[in-house]
Amino acid sequence: MKWNALKKLESASVRDKGIKSFICKRHRASRSSRSIMRLSRKLCAALVVTVPLSLLCFHIFTKPASVVNVWNREAPKYLLDPSVFQPSEKLAHIPFKWKEDVLQLLPKNSCKCEAEATLNIPFRQELFGKPYAIDFTSAIDESELDETKKRREQEFKKYNMRYHNPTDRLIIAKANSPLQYPTQGVEVHPLKTIIIPGLSLQDFLKKVYKVSMSSSMGTFNTAAEVEGVTVKGAGEGRITLSSPNMDNLNRQLQFISYTNTIFNPNTADIVKLQTDEHSATFHIKIRHPRIPRLYDSGSSNSKYNISTLVTIATKTFLRYDKLQNLIDSIRKYYPTVPIIIADDSEKPQKVEGPFIEQYIMPFGKGWFAGRNLAISQVTTKYVLWVDDDFIFSPRTKIEKLVDILEKTTLDLVGGSVREITGYYTTYRQKITVFPGGKEGDCLMTHQGYHHAIEGFPNCVVTDGVVNFFLARTEKALQVGFDPRLSRIGHLEFFIDGLGILHIGSCDDVIVDHASKIQLPWSKTETDKEYAKFRYPKSSDNGANVNQILYYFKNRFKCATGN
Repeated sequence: MKWNALKKLESASVRDKGIKSFICKRHRASRSSRSIMRLSRKLCAALVVTVPLSLLCFHIFTKPASVVNVWNREAPKYLLDPSVFQPSEKLAHIPFKWKEDVLQLLPKNSCKCEAEATLNIPFRQELFGKPYAIDFTSAIDESELDETKKRREQEFKKYNMRYHNPTDRLIIAKANSPLQYPTQGVEVHPLKTIIIPGLSLQDFLKKVYKVSMSSSMGTFNTAAEVEGVTVKGAGEGRITLSSPNMDNLNRQLQFISYTNTIFNPNTADIVKLQTDEHSATFHIKIRHPRIPRLYDSGSSNSKYNISTLVTIATKTFLRYDKLQNLIDSIRKYYPTVPIIIADDSEKPQKVEGPFIEQYIMPFGKGWFAGRNLAISQVTTKYVLWVDDDFIFSPRTKIEKLVDILEKTTLDLVGGSVREITGYYTTYRQKITVFPGGKEGDCLMTHQGYHHAIEGFPNCVVTDGVVNFFLARTEKALQVGFDPRLSRIGHLEFFIDGLGILHIGSCDDVIVDHASKIQLPWSKTETDKEYAKFRYPKSSDNGANVNQILYYFKNRFKCATGN
């Protein structure tokens, strides 16, 4: 209609030059608008094509792997005993062919840390992160590297000696053996006695049936005597039973007792069971009963009482204005939930209020030391960790996090952090350790998760989460936070917890993050002091402490990831 109006005006005999000039300007403006609209349409079309393609690539590269490693077993020194691959004489003539796709899944002592090759697609770095490879030996002074490596190996040997359990041994029950015995699940308290279940002999016809048992940390006896069975070595570390009647012998085997005689509250005794022609081995675990740690929530109602189930813990340093904003936001939604604050400021300010505990630390003691202190004072079943510059909102529903921990086997579940820009951070990390032989192992971290959680559509299982998480207090204490990580550290906690913590992440529980944007002229002396500690220069002595700990404490030689 605008164009029709313009044509009518142009075709009319308008003599006023001012009106004609006005019409020409409107005409040029309209042409310019049409050009901008065409350009916008092209840009929109490009986004429509590019964004879904990028999301599709993201989905493909981050979806959980479906391959399962069936050789997932451990040994004291070597991942696999070479004798496993050596066939017996009667099978040596049978040819075979290796399956390369399966061999690649087996653990090896030859891992390498190299940045992964990536596809050149739009928004690659924004979606998946920048691939990297870090050699931790570079953080060690070259003149000290050999000595450091030597000390590390000595400590590693001591670690294996201390934590290796005999039940980790690979024990294969030979086929066609007449012996019946328990392969696992037998347990005795230190210096106590049990009946060994499941013992039996199913042999061919013989004049005399004979069975013997031996151990190194206990003695055997019989809880009852069976007629027609001869017992030798009762009350000793080796016992022998014989009888001309197999049924009588089996009846006697039902009464064999084991008594632990060497006190070690967390180990196992290897028992050898044998006849004249056959031999079998099984283990008996020796350990104290697991003592439960129960938490009284104060109510048997199905509705969660957050104030008796959860304590909120945080660590602060100088930023009392942000800390107060956090407390005010918590009290808006949870007025009686306990709050524990660890504070290592040089001149601490007293933080007061109902259900608040403030613990003063030595000046600049550090980030992880403060986390240890705060969580050590928690007496509730769960602890919610938050940074001191977080802000609670209506979407910060602690009840949702409690619900998933109450109904699943998860030990820790993270939420999501909303930045001032509107971007949401979940920081879901998959952590993998590849064996690397004498030089150390290889650490690999990838963005992503393992699989979704049934019944919780917004939650997944992963290995590392953002600094906003709810954890079972006893499990968080079991892992702990290394105090040597003073100002920089996060992933280190989840690496120490690998194999201990069962971790989830739910993106529908959200906490806000205070703005980090500050104009240079608006920074206070406190801001500058905080930045000096929070972001140390690379030349500082402690700047490489993370890599040094990875190298020595965790025995890693390098790391890769995105």
